[in-house]
Parts: sequence; C-alpha cells; structure tokens
Amino acid sequence: MTPRQRRPRRRTVRLRTLLILLAVAPTVAMGTQTVLNADRLLEQSAHLRADVAASEQIGVPLYTLLVDLQAERTATAARWAGTSGSEEELRLRRLATDRAAADVRRVAAESTASLGDVTKRLADLPGYRERSDARTGTPDRLLGYYTGAINEIIRVYQQEFSHAEDAELTQASRPVVSMLSASEMVAREDAALALAGPSRELSATGFDQFTSSVGAQRYLYETWVEPYLPERDRQFYERIVNSPDWQTKVRIENAIIHENKDTDTGIKLPAEVGGWSAAHSNVSVQMATLNIDRAKGVLTLGAAKADALQTEVAWLVGGSGAGLLLVVTVVVLTTRSVLRRLDGLHRRTVAVAERILPDVVARLDSGKPVDESVLPAVRGQQDEVGRINDAFARVVAVSVDGHRQLAAERHGFGAFASGIASRTGNLVSRQLALTEDIQDAFGHDEALLAQLMRSDQLTVGMRRQTENLLILSGGEIPDPHTEPMRIADLLREAAAEVEDFRRVERQALDEASVEPQFISQISHLLAELLDNATRFSPPRSKVVIRAELVADGLSVEIEDRGPRVAGSRYEEMNRRLHTAPPYAVLAENANRLGLFVVGHLADQLGATVTLRRSVYGGTSAVVVLPGKLLVAAAAPAPGSAAAREPGPAAAERARERARELAPATVPAPVPAPALTPVPAPETAVAAASVPPAATGPRAAEPAPLPTAAGLPSRRRPEPPAARSGGEPRPAPPGREGRPALPERVPQTHMTEQLRGPRAPETAPAPDPATPEEVADAWADYEHGTQTVEEELRQDQP
Repeated sequence: MTPRQRRPRRRTVRLRTLLILLAVAPTVAMGTQTVLNADRLLEQSAHLRADVAASEQIGVPLYTLLVDLQAERTATAARWAGTSGSEEELRLRRLATDRAAADVRRVAAESTASLGDVTKRLADLPGYRERSDARTGTPDRLLGYYTGAINEIIRVYQQEFSHAEDAELTQASRPVVSMLSASEMVAREDAALALAGPSRELSATGFDQFTSSVGAQRYLYETWVEPYLPERDRQFYERIVNSPDWQTKVRIENAIIHENKDTDTGIKLPAEVGGWSAAHSNVSVQMATLNIDRAKGVLTLGAAKADALQTEVAWLVGGSGAGLLLVVTVVVLTTRSVLRRLDGLHRRTVAVAERILPDVVARLDSGKPVDESVLPAVRGQQDEVGRINDAFARVVAVSVDGHRQLAAERHGFGAFASGIASRTGNLVSRQLALTEDIQDAFGHDEALLAQLMRSDQLTVGMRRQTENLLILSGGEIPDPHTEPMRIADLLREAAAEVEDFRRVERQALDEASVEPQFISQISHLLAELLDNATRFSPPRSKVVIRAELVADGLSVEIEDRGPRVAGSRYEEMNRRLHTAPPYAVLAENANRLGLFVVGHLADQLGATVTLRRSVYGGTSAVVVLPGKLLVAAAAPAPGSAAAREPGPAAAERARERARELAPATVPAPVPAPALTPVPAPETAVAAASVPPAATGPRAAEPAPLPTAAGLPSRRRPEPPAARSGGEPRPAPPGREGRPALPERVPQTHMTEQLRGPRAPETAPAPDPATPEEVADAWADYEHGTQTVEEELRQDQP
C-alpha cells in the first residue's frame, strides 16, 4: 500500500432515504414506547384482576377461618377457666373451624396464593385441641397457638391486598388490614377475659396482654383505620364508636385497667366485666360488617382500576396509532413536497444548463437579443429550497452577464478586425493598382513583366488572407458578380488565387454554372483547399481538382500527393471544419487558419467538406455544394454564331483559325492563371455572339479609386472610350499585334466592408467586329495562353 493511499469514497445517501430515516427513527421509538407502556399497563391490569380474583377466592374462606379461630380461642379459654356451658360452645366452634379449615385447604390447592404457612398451622390444630382437653401445658401457650395462626392469616391478607404499584389501591386496602389487626386485638381482650372465668381473676401475664391489646386496638382504630376510611365508611365507623355497645366496651376496658385489684394469686377484675360479652358480640359484628364492606370496596376498586388500565391501554394504542399515522402522513406529504420541489429545481436547472443557457449564449454570440423571462429569477424565498433556487438564479445571472460581456468584446474585436482588414485592403488596393499600371507601362520587358506578375500573385494572396480575417471576425464576402459562372471558369479562378498555381491540374470539369451571389464564396473556399494542398504536398507533385454533378448537387474533389496522415488527424481536421472555434483556439492555431475559414464558408453555403485519405496516399478534400447554388446551363442566344453552328464544329473552326493567326514568335511567359480566367475555346464561340459590353463582370469597367474600404481586383482591358480623355491607351512596346493582357474585374472579390463606391459605368462604344472575328481573336488568345503555360512548366525546377 502506498503511503498516501486514497481514502475510499464515502457512499452518498439519497435525500429521500435521509427523510425516510428521519421519520422512521422517531416513529419506531414512539411505537416501541407505546408497546412497552401498553404491555406494562396490561400486565398491571392483569395483576389487579388476578388480585381481585384471588381476594374473592381466598378472602371469604380466610376471613371465616379467622373469625372461627378467634371464637374457638375464646371458647377454649372459657372451658379452661371452667365457665359453665363452655364445652358445648367449644364443640360448636371447633366444628365451624374445621369447616372453614377444609375450605382454606381446598382453596390453597386451587389458588396460587401463599397459604402454605396457614395450612401448616392448621395441621397442628388437632394436637393443641388434645392438650386443651387433657389440660396439659399452660393456657398462655395454648392461646398463643391460636394467636399465631390468626397472625398468619392477617399476614396473608396484608400480602394479597398490598398493591405497591398503585398508590390509590394501597391507600384503599390499608384500612382493611388495619381493621383486621384491630379486631384481632379486641378478640384477644375477649379471650383474656374469658380466661378469667367466673372468678374474674387474671394472672399478671394475662393482665399485661389485656392491657397491651387495649392500647393496640385503640391506636390502630385512631391512626390506621379512621383516617383512611372513605366518607361513607367513616360515617358508618362513627356510628359504631358512638353506639352504646362501643361505649360499654370502652368503659369496661377502662374499668379493668384502672379499677382492678391485686391479689395474692393475680389481679381481680371489677364487676363491670359481666357486661363485656354482650357489648363485644354487638361491636364485633358491626366491625366485621365494616371490614367486609371495606374489603369489597377494595376489590371493586381493583376491578375498576383494571378496567381503567385496559381502557387506558386502548386509548394509548389508539392514540399512538393515530399519532403514528399522523406522523407518517406528515412525513410522506413533507417528503413528497420537498422531493417535488427539489425535482422541479433539478428539472429547471437541467433545462437552464442544457437548453436555455446554451441558447442564450448562442444568441449573445450571434448578436441577437435575449429574452430575460426565460432565465430563472430571484424570488426572495426564505426556505432552503427557495434559497437554493435564488442562489442558482444569481449564478445564472452572473454567467449570462459574463457571456454578454464576452459577446460584446467579441463583436467589438470583430469590428476591430474588420477595421484592420479595411485599412489593409486599402494598401492592397493601391498595390494592385500600382502593379497594373507598371504592367501596362513596362509590359514590353518580359523579365520585368514576369516579376510583376509574381508580385501580383503575392498581392492576391495578401488579399485572400485579409478576407480570411474578415470571415473569421464574423463578416461575409459579398459577391459582385451579376451573371452565373461556369464551373470550369470558377475552378480556373480559384486556382489563380493559389501561389503555386502551375501545379493545379483541372480534370473532368462539369459544364454546370453557379449562381452569381455565391461565386466569390465558393472560389475562396476552393482556393483555401487548393492552397493547403499545394503547401503540404511535394513541390513537383500535381494537385488535381475535378468536379461533377451528383445527386445532392455538385461534388468538387481536390486530391494531392502529400504525406500520409493518421486517421485521428483526419477526425481532428474534419471536426475543425464543422465547429466554430473561439478566439482562444484561433490564437493557438494562428498559422493554420485555412480550415477554419473553409468551415465558416461551408456553413454559410450549406455545403459539406470532408477530408480523407486519398488512394494515392495523400489527402482528398471532397466538397459537396447543394443544388440550390447551381443553375441550369444557359442556352446560346438566337442568331449567334454558336446558335447557327454546332458547338464542336464551331470550336474546331476556332482552333484552326487560331493556328493560322498564331504569331511565329513565342509570346512572353506571362503566368495566365494569375489573371482573371478566360473562357475555354469551347465557350469562346458562344461568347462571340454577345457584344463585349454585355458580358457581365467581364465587361469593361473604369478602374476604381483606392478607398479605405476597397480591395483591388484585376480588371479586363478597358475599351478605348473608357480610357481617360477618351483616347485609346497605346500598347506597350513589343506587344503590338498581340491580344491585350487580361485584367481583373474591379472589386470582384471584395467584401461589402472593403468595397468602395464604384464610378458610374460609361456606355461602351459599339463593337464593329463580326462574331466570326471575335471568335478568331479568342482562339488566337487561347493558343498563346497555352503556349505560355507550357513554357512556364518547362522552366519550373
């Protein structure tokens, strides 16, 4: 592993997932809490119902057993003391206790309550009865057994009626256990007095137990029973304590405590003890009724609490379910709203990035106005999505402003480049005009004339480069032609624009014609391709240009013998032909702007240009001109020589006439392609029937004055009447008897920005020559031109 190991890319979580997680987390937590609370409440309700059921199941048998044990304890004490009739009472109490004990044992076997200690105590009951009957042991130990069994029953009550998880039930059940304990204290008092018997004498231990029981029962009633009784039970309790029996009980207790007498064998009780039995019986029944009512109230409250807990669980589950449904609904709606707004923002962003902004940039680049309403606007929204939308709108506004500024600078630079081209064109115009004047003045010197023609050719290249600058700066080349031009003448004119024109070979030239408004653009496009082909091919190799009609229009193919080019290089060049580059790319390819110029012109003409590998190993450039740029070949005018005589026959006759009139000496080597192309011999006959003044751009025109916006062009020889002063211009020495050198048509290849005002045309003088004489002159000139070209080819190294 490298020291600078790349960290693994963190996986991005989708916003939809984050929103769902944000909703699921609290929903799950809320649902879990609801389930736990519902389970706890249900468990509490079940526990309460189980306590109520257990209390109802064991409460009555245990209470009956408690009362029967208390009564048996009192009867046992009375029999021990020798009270009359106590044996029958004891027998009845024992039968009642046995029935109650049997019920408790049955309940203990069926219930889950903790009754084990009670049943163990009951198992010892027969043994203590036998001791009682045999009068073995002490009465205190015998009565202590009953007291222990009763305390165990009270403990079971306290355990079963204790609800620590519910404060209300705990408070409601507290008087029940306290009343059981208080009634047990009163029962102990009754047993102690029964043990005194007819003698009304207690032992010191029995008197202490009686005194303790009195104090305990009064404390329990005052502290743990009365304060915790509900209003209804408190009123019943007050009626009991205010009853005569309760008052008698209290008076006897006070008398025993305060009016007793000590004897040698114990403590002598007062005579009021005789009224205890009746008062105790009435009070115990009333207190038992109160205790049972209170126990039933606790059970009823427990059942109601259980029902309330179940109702609470139902409300909790229902409310939680509704809350969860509401949360889910809110989350779904919020998520959909956020995602819908984000999706809308995304779609608007994509539309701006892929469609609106490129269209705005394209309109700014082309100088067209921009509709600001299609761009995103700052709305001042305060939420997060709105702020993102406003931020994106500001970014787009800054981008559009930047493109607007760049477009303005680009158009300004284009205007600046056009101005530079205009000034340069003025110099080129003056240079060409000066060259023409020198050619006319010193044409008799063939060596000087050749150098002048070389200078003329370089000047033509300067003019083409100036036009390239205008094209790349966004301008167009207006065409001054007013008549269609044959393809053969157009190819010859394009070849004349190339510096190394002698290497251009024209083959299979089609006889179609081109609309006049497209002649200059097509000529410039072909000239750039020819110049590129001659520059990047061996010096002695030929560059072939051929044209023919195809289904889509006219196909022009330029083929060189240059070095082999890789396929990727062809792809790059073809891409450059079909892509409008920014100025930064033009600056990087400042020495190779020809292809960019060709691409601009092809785009303006609707033509397609494709570079590919030639079968000869070089490069082949195929230009397909659409049919809308072409016109049908014009028919010869009626009555002309060409109309009167078939074309081939007229051409052959013109060639024969040219051979007869050809001078014996070879003309000076004048590079004819540098001049304005002349018609081929086949067209000379047709052109002979038309007066020179009616041949469109080939008609004689006065030389234009150099202007700030004018680029010069070669012009044809002017008629004598067009010369200054109306006098014919004399021919240079050594050129008498020869056809005059052809000259460029004024401002033929000039753009609209570079063209100057043209002088009004003068009416040409009528030509007295017959059509046959004109045809003979053109044939003679063609023969001389071909001879010069052959000599130049032989002289070229």
